[in-house]
Amino acid sequence: MQDIFNAKEAQNYIDRINKLTPESQRKWGKMTVDQMLAHCNVTYEMVYEPQKHRAPGGIAKFILKSFVKPKVVGEKSYPQNSPTAPQFIIKENKDFDSEKKRLIGFIQKTQQLGREAFDGKESFSFGRLKAQEWNNMFAKHLNHHLSQFGV
Repeated sequence: MQDIFNAKEAQNYIDRINKLTPESQRKWGKMTVDQMLAHCNVTYEMVYEPQKHRAPGGIAKFILKSFVKPKVVGEKSYPQNSPTAPQFIIKENKDFDSEKKRLIGFIQKTQQLGREAFDGKESFSFGRLKAQEWNNMFAKHLNHHLSQFGV
């Protein structure tokens, strides 16, 4: 698993994002490249702009923590065409350049804040996470979708 908190490895993700164009085609799934970038931004919005999203209720959070969390924060990669949580589904077209710029900014901010800022930080859906769990969640989600678009 790459370390999203390491400047060189974070730059690797940014370099991959910079290879995308508005014409980039997916290898699987349904999202367009602009929707994929917006979809990846949701993970970071839940950290940096939580007011944009509704927090899960008690029962939903229990289910998320018990059954979804291990898949999201673990080291095992996501399979192609994995189910997507409703708040991550992007139905409308988005501005490619705007979403790309936002995602790069979020990656840079996360890397600059560093591992220490995330160790024990409360997750929107999963409760307190260790820094490595945050890393796994960020890194494998980015890798999954950048691979989806061949970069």
